[in-house]
Amino acid sequence: MTEMLDRPDQPLVLLVDDTPENLTLMSELLADSYRVKVANNGAKALRIAAGELPPDLILLDIMMPEMDGYEVCRRLKADPATAEIPVIFLTAKTEVADEQQGFDLGAVDYITKPISPPIVLARVRAQLQLKASADFLRDKSEYLEWEVRRRTRDIQLLQEVTIEAMAGLAAMRDNPCGKHLQRIERYMLELSTTLARQQPLLAGELGEKRIAQLGKSALLHGIGKLVLPDRILLSPVPLQGEDLKLLHSHTVAGRDALLAAEAKLGNVPDFLRDARDIVYSQHEQWDGGGYPQGLRGEQAPLAARLMAVVGCYEELTSRHTYRQSLAHAEALAQISAASGTRFDPSVVLALIEAAERFAQIAHEQADDAAAVQYELQRLEESLGESIELTLPPS
Repeated sequence: MTEMLDRPDQPLVLLVDDTPENLTLMSELLADSYRVKVANNGAKALRIAAGELPPDLILLDIMMPEMDGYEVCRRLKADPATAEIPVIFLTAKTEVADEQQGFDLGAVDYITKPISPPIVLARVRAQLQLKASADFLRDKSEYLEWEVRRRTRDIQLLQEVTIEAMAGLAAMRDNPCGKHLQRIERYMLELSTTLARQQPLLAGELGEKRIAQLGKSALLHGIGKLVLPDRILLSPVPLQGEDLKLLHSHTVAGRDALLAAEAKLGNVPDFLRDARDIVYSQHEQWDGGGYPQGLRGEQAPLAARLMAVVGCYEELTSRHTYRQSLAHAEALAQISAASGTRFDPSVVLALIEAAERFAQIAHEQADDAAAVQYELQRLEESLGESIELTLPPS
């Protein structure tokens, strides 16, 4: 479209003929209304047509040495850069078969010599008007496609910024000094990519775009923890009674927070769907023994079943103040042992294939001593915590 706006007002006509007199005659005829370029052979015509400023119309002789007009037209139409330039054959060949061949090659008109100036001018004007209309429609279409791509990128950026901002807030309830979220995103990308490769039936559901969305959505897995006090989050012993009930409530709180955020975003597409599924259902189990709904098997969303394995591996292998982390092999063994009970067997198989990459991520993104010290300080402070955070009645 920019090239179209940069063009001079007068259309450019390229005359191609090996006879100088014909070039002079046609140049004089067209010069008052159009810019004119000339070429005395086919090779030169092709170079001009493929140049930085291609002609708007080509008047092409047929009978030329080395490369005749038919071959020039054939090459023009075969090249995407010149295929849209209209070609009018201007020739002494008057046979019907010659005319038919010209049209078969893609010419828009066929004028025989000796020419009638009014007829030539009228036909040139008509074809240039048609080309101008076609160019306008094509440029408008290209502009609309560009605008759609731009707006799509803007929406994607808005989605990513929204997720990362919310995830950053949630990270304050974990350990802002650690690399927990970086690990989670990479684990999710690796696991979903491997599952898609292992399970061809999931290829449509786990395309490249969806996998990237799952990685971002996984960042929000802990957003419900914002309602939990540190003594619950950092408890070194299993929770019971009301404390356990409060812990389980974070799934509902997280889901409701995402629903509220999405409602405020208005017409933005449902890009938080996977995040909602993860937050609400990541603690469901394959055998139905999880919470909050007790979903069984594939009743739990795929995103949540993936996150269940990712979250468990992260929990077992990352550094904590209140217990030793497990070695990669031991964590893998524990998760494998829970296949078919706690975890989706197909997701566990994907983890086994991706195990080496998981170990590499855990090593590359391991928390440093400062992160562990921060968590130790939080644990000490939580021992004296007396404030109870409660959910509003549903």
